[in-house]
Amino acid sequence: MRAPTTPDPIHCKRSSSDSSHIINRADVSGKPLLSNLYDVSTKISFMDEHNIDISVLSLGNPWLDFLPAEGAAEIASMNEEMQDLCSCHPGRLFFFATLPITSSISSILSEIQQLKQYPLCRGIVLGYNDFGSGLDAPEVLPMLRGIADAGFPIFFHPNNGLPGEVFGPCCADYGQVLPVSLGFTTETMIAITRIFLAGIFDSIPELRVILSHAGGTLPFIAGRIEACIENFPTSSAGGSSDPRKTIWQVLKSNIYLDGVVFDGIPLRAAADAVDIDRLMFGTDHPLFPRTRKDGMYATIGTNRDATEACFGKGVDCDKVMSGNAARILNLK
Repeated sequence: MRAPTTPDPIHCKRSSSDSSHIINRADVSGKPLLSNLYDVSTKISFMDEHNIDISVLSLGNPWLDFLPAEGAAEIASMNEEMQDLCSCHPGRLFFFATLPITSSISSILSEIQQLKQYPLCRGIVLGYNDFGSGLDAPEVLPMLRGIADAGFPIFFHPNNGLPGEVFGPCCADYGQVLPVSLGFTTETMIAITRIFLAGIFDSIPELRVILSHAGGTLPFIAGRIEACIENFPTSSAGGSSDPRKTIWQVLKSNIYLDGVVFDGIPLRAAADAVDIDRLMFGTDHPLFPRTRKDGMYATIGTNRDATEACFGKGVDCDKVMSGNAARILNLK
């Protein structure tokens, strides 16, 4: 196994008989729908060109919060289609399923059970803001418990980032640099901290979470979170005398990180935060379009080089590049 990736966001190619949704939102800009976003043959070619044996596919953002409450059947069809798509490439493609987040909790739990029937499903992809008041809301607990009981990890990926006004009036002059570099990672940091403060990892100790972008800034801020809890107790995290898990314990027991950070310094911090056995190589394909002079997709080259520079070409590097993902996601 050369370098199985953590989930690459890609849409399955749908037949001409399938329905499609075109969402028009005046306040949201779009991007070209190129073949690398939906065509599985393009994905396989990309994998071959970059010596990647296995990829885990998932729905890319935006998520499915535009669907009506009765959209559960459509989500079920999408997951079935992902299973069929991956089965056409035995041993090479697995997938993270999605859930009917706008439907009733009973519909969500029913779909979780159905996913157990798909041999190529390796988890569930969720955004942070898909559930109205957030993933730390009490009404979301049954869904999280259902996912944990089914044995699936959750792959969390940001979507909305931060409000545009946070970046100031000149944000548009900087293109997508601020929203993608800071907005996404800060969204991840806030969301996972809310889940932690709500005591969800204490309530559901079996819950497994994979965080994109190495957890945002979590490896750097975890100590400050603990210090604030001890000095400013909350109703759910009551200071140093509370028998709760610490954020460090959660990092090493419930959380896994991808290594999409493009540099050895944050990669080392991520490994120290969760342990080397919980860190997985990621490509970030197809977000960044740039290729290097050698023809390699730039983010793969950068992340691979950072991994080798950080851990050397040995056992630890092999774990991050392939072994951890194969073990954690049962990629065989």
